[in-house]
Amino acid sequence: MSPATTPTGVLLGEFVPGTPEWDEARAGLCITATEIAAVMGLSPWSNPFVLWHKKAGLPSPPFEPSPQMEWGIRHEPTVATKYAEEHPELTLTETGTWRHTEREWQRATPDRIADDRLVEVKTATTDKYWGQSGTDEVPIYYRCQVIWQMDTLGYRRTDFAVLIGICDYREYVVEYDADDAKLMREAAIGFLDMVRRGERPDIDDSVATYDTIRRQADRFDDIDVDIPGPIASRYEVTHQQLKAVEAEHGQAKSLLLDALGTGRNAMHLGRRIAYRTAHEDGTTRALQPAR
Repeated sequence: MSPATTPTGVLLGEFVPGTPEWDEARAGLCITATEIAAVMGLSPWSNPFVLWHKKAGLPSPPFEPSPQMEWGIRHEPTVATKYAEEHPELTLTETGTWRHTEREWQRATPDRIADDRLVEVKTATTDKYWGQSGTDEVPIYYRCQVIWQMDTLGYRRTDFAVLIGICDYREYVVEYDADDAKLMREAAIGFLDMVRRGERPDIDDSVATYDTIRRQADRFDDIDVDIPGPIASRYEVTHQQLKAVEAEHGQAKSLLLDALGTGRNAMHLGRRIAYRTAHEDGTTRALQPAR
């Protein structure tokens, strides 16, 4: 059972992610803990342009959980149980969606509350951006998330319980930072003011921004539209550059595949740069770049 109150938080309810009730609690002119990194331009999943359209009630790409997100949700109870076993002195409880007592537009949905702290449960396929266990070295977008959660509910510490890969359990501690919280609040207020004024953020180079723009037109008019010179020139020049790069890359793939012969891994100075996948009869299916 989630606590009814926290130092500065008001419980809005306990909603299942993806349900209409959950969406409603996050809709409108508010900023949630998972959105603040996008406001700051630090989110790997969203950006100010996409979020602006969502908050303005305009078409935006639908939320589609990735396999990593799906399995993170599935493993959350297991990782939380491990944290509880490591900290028998704490009472770990699930919680819901909260708003700040004064700033109603400030929302947060922490994973767990444990007495005097919040607990955030995460999974990761690799330890990229994660430091040594016991430190505060967490990915910057997660730091934004928990600083916002603490600022909303009034807590001063968040513990991370993280499962990396399939068996690397780690814990991290992030303390509340008043300066960071103030910076994020100011950015959020400015962002929401932009939504109210209808002042759209600049168009960036992300796929999410392009996907958002292509959803805006609600009809197809068979008309000519005169495009400003700088936009027309940039499109035509970059399109020709793209064609040239694609042609050059195609030749490079052919040269590499020819040099690889019947081999599997293309190596250079001990480093794998590509590998060949093959059909059952041994013929090449594709040449894949090394990841």
